[in-house]
Amino acid sequence: TEKGEIIIKLYNETPKHRDNIVKLANEKYYDGQIFHRIINNFVVQGGDPDTKNAKPDSLYGNGGPKYLIDAEFVDTLIHKRGAVGMAREGDDVNPEKKSAGSQFYLVKGKLYTNEQLNELENKLALRKKSALYKKIFSEKLANLKDQKKIDTISISLDMSITFDSIWEKQPKFKFTDQQRRVYTTIGGIPHLDGNYTVFGEVIQGMDIVDDFSAVETDKNDRPLKDIKFSISVINK
Repeated sequence: TEKGEIIIKLYNETPKHRDNIVKLANEKYYDGQIFHRIINNFVVQGGDPDTKNAKPDSLYGNGGPKYLIDAEFVDTLIHKRGAVGMAREGDDVNPEKKSAGSQFYLVKGKLYTNEQLNELENKLALRKKSALYKKIFSEKLANLKDQKKIDTISISLDMSITFDSIWEKQPKFKFTDQQRRVYTTIGGIPHLDGNYTVFGEVIQGMDIVDDFSAVETDKNDRPLKDIKFSISVINK
């Protein structure tokens, strides 16, 4: 980058993501791109090939190769400060949480207290509960439609019994000791764990990431002044 090198270690535990970014880097795919999305105390994101010829005031973030990468979630690889993850489309169109082909982000994040992590646990549990309810309701409604019979009252009464019994059997979401230790001492983005694949970490140049994280951006989180970068593989 214009401020110096950011050196990233890729994880062998996520071989599909490791091999993909090495391949693209060797093809000079990233050279001349810009970081098109930066949110202070959150992420610095790049990887959209359309930004090689970026136009002022334009929105980027939809470009990339025409393939997705299977999610590679590893419990111990979390969104700590300095982690590198792969962007992806939302659960509504991508329920398998597959990664985008080229767009990645560097985690800046923030520090959390244990009390804040407790609140986040509750929010994530409620989100999971809501998603499960919608899934069960949709399946039951589809089944009734197949039978050409729709009884809203019956569905509502039956759903409360069915859902409660299923929800009680679901594992309850809790941050691990490792997550709590990391997020209260180093910082990061805990709610992304298990939702986006972490495939590497910054081992040199985190001060540069910090500088980039604080730049002024427009309403679409694009820096007002373009920050160009290139990526090369320095060791296999």
